Amino acid sequence: MDFKSVGRRNFLKSAAFGIASASLSKQAFSASGNSHSLRPKDLKNKPNILWVYLEDTNPWMSCYGDNTIKTPNIDKLAERGVRFNRAYMPAPVCSPTRSALITGMYQTSIAAHEHYSSFSSWRGSEMETWHPNHIGVRTLPEIFKAAGYYTFNEGKNHYNFVFSDEDLYDRKGDNGFKGAENGTEWTNRADGQPFFGQIQLRGGKKGSSPKRVSPEDVTVPPYYPDHPVYRKEIAHHYDTILKMDEILGDIIRRLKEDGLYENTAVFFFSDHGMCLPRHKQFVYEGGIRAPLIAAGPDIPANKVRNDLVSGLDISGAALKLAGIEIPDHMHAKDLFADDFHREFVFSARDRCDYTLDRIRAVVGKRYKYIRNFMTDRPYLQPQYRDEHNYMKVLRKLHEEGRLNEVQDRFACERRPAEELYDLKQDPYETVNLVHSWKKEHALALAKMRDALYRWILETDDKGRFPETDEALKAVIDRWGSEKTSCPEYNRVK
Repeated sequence: MDFKSVGRRNFLKSAAFGIASASLSKQAFSASGNSHSLRPKDLKNKPNILWVYLEDTNPWMSCYGDNTIKTPNIDKLAERGVRFNRAYMPAPVCSPTRSALITGMYQTSIAAHEHYSSFSSWRGSEMETWHPNHIGVRTLPEIFKAAGYYTFNEGKNHYNFVFSDEDLYDRKGDNGFKGAENGTEWTNRADGQPFFGQIQLRGGKKGSSPKRVSPEDVTVPPYYPDHPVYRKEIAHHYDTILKMDEILGDIIRRLKEDGLYENTAVFFFSDHGMCLPRHKQFVYEGGIRAPLIAAGPDIPANKVRNDLVSGLDISGAALKLAGIEIPDHMHAKDLFADDFHREFVFSARDRCDYTLDRIRAVVGKRYKYIRNFMTDRPYLQPQYRDEHNYMKVLRKLHEEGRLNEVQDRFACERRPAEELYDLKQDPYETVNLVHSWKKEHALALAKMRDALYRWILETDDKGRFPETDEALKAVIDRWGSEKTSCPEYNRVK
């Protein structure tokens, strides 16, 4: 196991002792005044850190071995650096993942695991009641700011805790690459000042992507019906990846024009998988296994890694590349440390929009273990995608009995408490081995059960506890009484 001690995990205790100050590298700073006023000692040789952050995107790229399309700019970045084949995000939906990566902590440890929680306003409307989540730790942008870095975020900032854009970012813009013009991206920083920036790209949500991939040319995974609607959605996802490849090329080109490319560490990754059911919002491979490529100074070139990596480790590596020590309270690790190792990675799904759920996943070298805590409900509870054609087709084919056993499993009214998959033999996760008579499967199941329950306790997984009345009232206010049909809402209606 690769857990840190419980004391190091307890972020509340760490916060009480000024964790943000302790996190700063002694070599990079000299103290002046009290311990909370640190001055950068030398920023001239510090690398820039750039996150190119995609939404809803699977690693269906040519450098990952996909033959459907060619992604030349993504491939070039991989050749310049490291391609991670087994990078798993801590959640299969955006705001918990973003909350985790921006803090370097599991979202479940900082009560940021419920999707779109701790929001005082929503799409222009003020919440009558809401539950503020004050996490008590500094985010990565705040740590970089204290280190003298210029920080920016061009796009989504959906963090499930109380924060201020002004505290985190010197510049906050809308989604997308602005061409690094007129003060956007890195162009408003002081001369010679390094930057930590995020460029958020719509990824799989980019509906305006040109249609270049034919539905007839795609492969339909065995857990989906081979139906024109699914072929169309899969083809569209390839189209969005081609568009992201073009935008990445524009970003790299501008970095080169501004003389920044050689001293910029670029992390290219996605928050979770594509929009189709069983991918987004769920902890199967299509939901949490994400593209991750890192390239730049002090990063090995033209390397492929097959070891287990958590999305949290992007945060750890970013800090270490800048010469900043990873705070003890963080769960993040340095991807490029000589002793980097994870025996398991963990992912969690909780409430998504207005649908309550609790699922945990443990991924090991060969097996994946999934624990469904709410077996009284089907996988396909009411959700925002219900009116999409691919959802209607799935439900219709299920009702008509036209799905095979594998396809029907996700659409049926029941789900098991536990799932175990041999990812080596069954990469599509179609054969549940929980009741297998084979010794190797039984031993793996026992080990991963133990790993999960130790992780729940040692990281203080707050999904064990129900949301407060104030939080549930905010969800009802946000989505309406009709959609909030889970029984847990009844106590506040």
